[in-house]
Formats: sequence, C-alpha cells, structure tokens
Amino acid sequence: MVSKTRDKFIEVARQLFARKGVENTTMNDIASASEKGRRTIYTYFKSKREIFNAVIESETDQLLRNLRIIVARPISADEKLREYIGCRFETMKEIVRRNGSLRAGFFRDVRKVDRARSIISKKEIAMLRYILEEGIKEGRFEIEDPYRCAVILTQAIGGLDVPYIRDNLSDFGIDKTMLKDYMTNVILNGIIKR
Repeated sequence: MVSKTRDKFIEVARQLFARKGVENTTMNDIASASEKGRRTIYTYFKSKREIFNAVIESETDQLLRNLRIIVARPISADEKLREYIGCRFETMKEIVRRNGSLRAGFFRDVRKVDRARSIISKKEIAMLRYILEEGIKEGRFEIEDPYRCAVILTQAIGGLDVPYIRDNLSDFGIDKTMLKDYMTNVILNGIIKR
C-alpha cells in the first residue's frame, strides 16, 4: 500500500509537471489530483523538489532497463557500445517527448538537467565500464583506465542529448542516424589514421 500510494503521487506529479510545468504545479495540486490529503503527500515527500527527483528517477528507470538489456546481450563489446548509444539517445528522446511541457522549462534550467543526470550517471558509468572491460578482455579495445574512459563517454553522450532530441544538428547536415554513427565511430575508431 505504501509503495502504491507513493507511486501514484509520482505518476500524478509527472502528468501535472508535463501539462502545467514544474513551476506552476504545487504540492496541493498533486495531493488533490491524487485524491489524497496534503498531509499524506508530505508523509512521502518533503518538498516539490523531492517529488520532482522521484519523477525523474522513475522516468529514467526505463532508460536503465533498456541499457541493461543491451549490456547483458551475448554480442561483442563494440556491438554493445553501438546499440547502447542508439538506445540511449532514442530512450531519452522518448522520455522528454512523453513529458510534454516539462521539457521546455526543464532544459532551460541547467541545474535541473544536472540533477537529473546525476541520478543516473553513476549507473551509466558502471554499465559503460563493464562494456569497456569486456572489450579489453575480448582484445577489441585498448584502454588504460576503463573507469575514467566510461566517465568521459557518459558525459560526452549525455552532452548530445539536447541536440539529438531537438534535432539541432540537422542545420549542419547531420541527422539523428548520422549522429549515432559518427559518435560510435569516433569512440571506437578515433580520428588518427592508422
């Protein structure tokens, strides 16, 4: 029952944030739309920021599930990396699309974006590190420090979320498929002629 009530608050908050925006949604709005009292919502969440973080965490759980499926697949590390990049871009785009007006205010506030990323970045780093270490064992990758490389890759891929979602790079003749391909190619092959 506890988890069910908490989950209901999170889903109702997500819908309200998507429709009205985070700034225009109050804890009273969430409680009322959930058909619960205000005191009940404060039993689960101390503030709107806390429920916002819970919404972001809930939304990113789908991303993490999708990425874990790729990491567990019995394919080579380089193929996992290719699929990981494509899946990550597409799932993030879907999360943002699904959340309506939340995206407009969300992407204008760099702190909110950073907070959302911090929720999942450690998990993404661990998954990428696993792929990189697997590639080293397979003899496909030559990396001195898989952990630091995973950190940098996570940040680089995350830095392309907004251009991918908004399709901003099409002005430069780079569509979404090309972006995924170029990103994967730079990571796997670099730019030095061999």
